[in-house]
Amino acid sequence: MLIQTLARILRRRGGRTIALACTLASATAIQPGLAHAHIGATVFPAVQLTGSLNLNTASATQLELLPGVGPAMAARLIAYRTRHPFKQVSQLRRVKGIGKKTLEKLRPFVAVDGENTLSRVK
Repeated sequence: MLIQTLARILRRRGGRTIALACTLASATAIQPGLAHAHIGATVFPAVQLTGSLNLNTASATQLELLPGVGPAMAARLIAYRTRHPFKQVSQLRRVKGIGKKTLEKLRPFVAVDGENTLSRVK
């Protein structure tokens, strides 16, 4: 109820993106892994992934499969690893835009060695 009220207030003030983030946060808290983004009458299920990516060898396209990683973040990851190859997954925190929460979202899907096997579950 609180999330719905907040969403209405933010929509009135042009905060559609923030309201959407609140909706996703509440859905994830209720059923982790089953969050849905509601935009109008369309529902987009959260993407489910399997496998892992080697942070030191993954391409930008592969990195963009990770939750919360778009073209800009993929470019920052590649720029960082060019100067400082990853020795531990926790070093992701040194990349601008990756905090504790983002690291915890990425941790199940990344490694510093091995093959790139990350793919979407169909």
